[in-house]
This record gives sequence, structure tokens and C-alpha cells, in this order.
Amino acid sequence: MKVSMPTGPTVSPLPFPPPAPPKRADARRNYELLLAAAEVEFATRGVDVPLDDIAVRAGVGNATLYRHFPTRRALIEAVHRERIEAIGVRADDALAGEAPADVALATWLSELVAEGSTAHGLTAALTAALYEDDADVSWCRRLVEDAATRLLVRAQRAGTVRSDVRTTDVLRLVNALAVVTERCPADDRQADILLTVVMDGLRPARVGRAGVGALGGAAAEEPPPGP
Repeated sequence: MKVSMPTGPTVSPLPFPPPAPPKRADARRNYELLLAAAEVEFATRGVDVPLDDIAVRAGVGNATLYRHFPTRRALIEAVHRERIEAIGVRADDALAGEAPADVALATWLSELVAEGSTAHGLTAALTAALYEDDADVSWCRRLVEDAATRLLVRAQRAGTVRSDVRTTDVLRLVNALAVVTERCPADDRQADILLTVVMDGLRPARVGRAGVGALGGAAAEEPPPGP
């Protein structure tokens, strides 16, 4: 996917809006009922809950559910629509800020892990989006990939991230961190430690290992090995 880099501090909004909710009053009502029911079911039973149970909780028929949300992924993404859109906005903010390129990337990735580990089903939505292989790529995947690519390419051009790393490599690593963090919520330092390791691996060998515990960027170059 070819993504144009911003040329100045002003960054245009991401060009991948999610599907708009229905406009008819009755359809809109059913849509909102299904979203509310799905949010409760996902939080209490997980994202693998039978979709028929969500329809029952919402008080609508199965046909109505599938008319609005033809796939489980579509329903999960709709439930987290605002959170997913916010991920793109944060990327815009990071690109427009004054932080070094690798710090901006690390900050955004940290926020992505935090969102995925605290929002029921968001990690599952990102996982499904990142590993799907069909032609109908979801708006969630396009938005997240676009945001990550812009931040990654800028850091690579600055020489603070390895040039051989792809967007999908970074997102899959961070998605794995979110899964681990979601399953072990008691350890509040785990995500930061693991993300530090990821960022150390992304930086070229000549760049100092600043770590992301303080979201530090490129430090002084590592001293050459002794004789």
C-alpha cells in the first residue's frame, strides 16, 4: 500500500471513514439496540458469543442483525467505532507534534496496545483485520495500517527505525502485546516492558537503546566494541 507522507505540520484526516449508520428511524433504532446488546455480551461473555444471543438481547430478529452486520468482524468494529477512529486521530496528532519520529511511533504504539488491552473485543477486531486475506479489506484495517505506515515511514526516513521493517510486522507485534496484556491485566508494567523490547528491535544497531518506558527516542550512538 502506497501512502503519501505529510509535507508539513498540518495532516489531513484519514481517508477511510467507517460505514455510516442507517438514517431511517426504525433502522437506526435497531442498529443502536444491536450495538448496545453486543457491547454488553462482549464484555460479559467475550467476542465469541453466539450472534443469535445478541439479537435476542436486542429484541430483534436474526435477519435484522445480519442486515446491519453481515459478519462478526463488522459488529465488533461498529461497537468500537469511536475508539478505532480515535486511533487515527492520535496518529495525526503524533505526526503534527514535535517529538522525534521514533518517539512519535513508540507513543502511538503504546496507545494502541492500551486501547486493545482495555476495550473488550477491540484486540479481536484488530487481529481479524490484520490477518484477513480477502479483497474486501475492512475500514478498521485500512485506517490502522495507514496510520502506522505514515509514522513508520517517517521514522525510517529519519534513520531511527530499520528500513527493512514493514507496517504489518510492527502491527502484528503490537497486536500480540495487546493480547498478552489483555489476558494479564494485573501486571501494569508488562506492556511497557514488552514494548521497550519491540522498539529496541526496531531501531538500527547504531541507534542507542533509549527504551520507551519514558518514551525516549534515539539516544547517543552505541560505542564501538573494544579491541
